[in-house]
Amino acid sequence: METILTPGLILSLIFVVIGILIIAKGLVIVRQSEVMVIERLGSFNRVLESGVNIIIPFIERPRAITMIRYVKLGDEYHATSSEETRIDRRETVMDFPGQPVVTTDNVTVKINGALYYQIIDPRRAVYEVANMSQAVEVLAKTTLRSVVGKMELDKLFESRAEVNSAIQAEMEEAASKWGVKLTRVEVQDINMPEEVEEAMRLQMAAERKRRATVTEAEGEKSAAIAMAQGQRESSILNAEGDKQSAILRAQGEQESIKLVLSAIGETEENKRTVVGYLLGQSYIKVLPNMAKDGERVFVPYESSALLGSMGMFREMAGTPEDAAREALKRDGLRGGMVASSGAAG
Repeated sequence: METILTPGLILSLIFVVIGILIIAKGLVIVRQSEVMVIERLGSFNRVLESGVNIIIPFIERPRAITMIRYVKLGDEYHATSSEETRIDRRETVMDFPGQPVVTTDNVTVKINGALYYQIIDPRRAVYEVANMSQAVEVLAKTTLRSVVGKMELDKLFESRAEVNSAIQAEMEEAASKWGVKLTRVEVQDINMPEEVEEAMRLQMAAERKRRATVTEAEGEKSAAIAMAQGQRESSILNAEGDKQSAILRAQGEQESIKLVLSAIGETEENKRTVVGYLLGQSYIKVLPNMAKDGERVFVPYESSALLGSMGMFREMAGTPEDAAREALKRDGLRGGMVASSGAAG
């Protein structure tokens, strides 16, 4: 059976095809973390969130946003621009090329930075600024020059975190008007002229040498102090020992003199005799040490006279010890005679 194509059938087929096309064009699937800004007849209508959405073809259409991205090929950055109808709401990184910046001490450095941002309000990102990504990039570059231009070169290397925070704080107000949130700013590389880098290297070497010299001097100072303290304590201990030794010797001599005098009698003549004997012994002890210093020995007149008197003392009365023994004998005989007389009575 042949199908007859009547005008009504043809018109029906046309409407079916148009309906399929309308459904195909009007059915929009938005992926997670993406949104679409929809315009109806050229004016903003709504924002499509993730999921299945339906729009009216030829009447409603998504508004595209211009995005600029940099691709690094070797040491060069190449910018690529694209019109995107699907706006990514995830955090995005913008790694822009290095920018020449002059510090307060008139040193030109090239700073390469990275900017992390996130689109919070897609409507503002589309309608409040003509080219959102370019605006953020230019704002980051100018803010970087402004912040770094207030610092010296040495301070710049020490305060990267402060530079990042200052750039982010100054950019937040302007970026918020465009529906963009700046999460963080990072200063990656700081390139200096060769002569400045060489000067800093020499300065660093000199500083390390100075620190080494100071450390060595401090070590020698501590060692000298410790040695001096040790010598001081040793001297004190030696002096204390000498003092105790001298006291003990003096006490011994005192006891010896008392014993001798008690044995021979404590008359003035006996005292002088004992003292002369003791001084003579001291001279005799010193003479061997005096003979070690040279071939000739000069003996004081008093010492020779004293030694002569010691000889005479020995010839006449013997040593004080002998005198003591003789006195003890006499006392013993005297005691025996007294005892015998008592018995006779």
